[in-house]
Order: sequence, then structure tokens, then C-alpha cells
Amino acid sequence: MGYIKSKALEDKGFVVLDSYDQELDPKEWLDIEYNDWKSSGDTRFAPLASAKGEIECNGFWNHKPPRTDKDGVWIDEQTAKAPNLTRRAQEPGANVGRCRVIELQPTPYGECLYNLHQDDNNRLNPDGTGWVVRGFFNLSDDKDSFFVLRENRTDPSIEYRIALPAGAQLIVDTQRLWHAATHVGTEPRYCLITSWTSGPELDAYIEKYNGTQDVPNVDVPQDVLEAGYAEQARRDAARAAYYAAKGQQVKQAMSEA
Repeated sequence: MGYIKSKALEDKGFVVLDSYDQELDPKEWLDIEYNDWKSSGDTRFAPLASAKGEIECNGFWNHKPPRTDKDGVWIDEQTAKAPNLTRRAQEPGANVGRCRVIELQPTPYGECLYNLHQDDNNRLNPDGTGWVVRGFFNLSDDKDSFFVLRENRTDPSIEYRIALPAGAQLIVDTQRLWHAATHVGTEPRYCLITSWTSGPELDAYIEKYNGTQDVPNVDVPQDVLEAGYAEQARRDAARAAYYAAKGQQVKQAMSEA
């Protein structure tokens, strides 16, 4: 049967929407409660909706009963402090799973490439229902930072680099695309991330805000790109060596037992 997916994301796996005038809204993300939850970098997360309406960030499949990333429960003490962020997450009218603000510390390009990952949004998602994707609304004004998207984690031949000023909005099939952010600066980056279920509501929202894949890549000097590729390869090799050595230690312990 297959999943219900948005045609707008079919080609490249993402769309960029019209920019939002973030300066008109208060900085609600500074008032909500954060958890030290690590994901692709030095991060904390402040959930607005979670599996059971609690201030925690675990995948819905890790709860009892386990379920897919849908039907999130809004956290009253958080949404009361962030009504505008809550409104933005609910605006499409699509089903919302996890909804949270990420706080990301400065992250160079090479570290970003090492952090590239795919999400597991659709674990336990029944066939024939809407495919879960994620919306990203950049809150802080990070004019020199950019989101990195790749089809293949270690292949830079197709790499999309999306600028992240305040109000930048994009929707990404994060189970398809490898993704992470390069954050340039000295202050943390803040971004609202919402899991949405694909369907006619999300399609209408994308159309309303002129979703497009035809956006320019952020221009990065070639020497920075090359240094980033080298750093990713170095870190990957170090991780492989670590786990290889750990495996040898386990084998040796088993043989001596």
C-alpha cells in the first residue's frame, strides 16, 4: 500500500517556506524548561509536546505502550510560557508528534558533518498512513549558520546548505536525508522542531507558504569544505578504531573465560 507522502518533498526531500517575521514575537524559547538531551552535537531540548505530556524527550516507541511519532501530548506548563511557538507548531493542522526547541552550541562544519544523522520518525508507523516528517523554524538570528542535508552521509557531491537567519522555515524528510547544523557564532542556536504527519493538511500548509526546493546553497570557501571533509573522515576512522579495539577486547575476554 505504501505511506501517504507529500509530493513537494518527493524530489529532494525538503522544502523551504516563506520566511517568518520572528522579530514580532517574544523570545519564548528562553522561558521554557530544557533537558540535557544530546543529539548531533552539544545540545539541550525543551519539549512542548511529548509522549505523555511530561518534560522529557524520549522516542514514543520507548514508552509503554510503544507507538510511532504521532499524537503528542501538549505540556501545559511549557505551552503556557510559549503560546506563539505552540501556535506555529499547530498551524498546519497536521497531526503533531514530538515538538520541542533545540538549543545547539557553536558547531564547526567538520563537526556538523560528523554529526550527520537520519531520524527514526516512522518506527511502528502503520502502512497506509501519513509519513512523519519534521518542520524546522529557526528562532535565533544565525545569519552565518546553515543546515546541511545529504542523501549520502559521506558523499558531498549532493549537499544542500540552507541559511538559518531568524524566521527561516523548512520541512525535511529527516528519515530520508542525513542532516545536522553548522552553527557559527558564540551564542547558542535555537530552533523549533515539530514532527508532522504528511497528508492534505501539510500539503496545504506547504502551498500556502510557497514551499520550494529551489533555494541557493550557502556559499562556503573551498578550503573550509575540504577541511570539513577531512575532519569527518578523521572522526569516523577514530570511531571505527575504537569499536574495533573494543570488539577485540570482548573476543579476548570470551576466549579466556
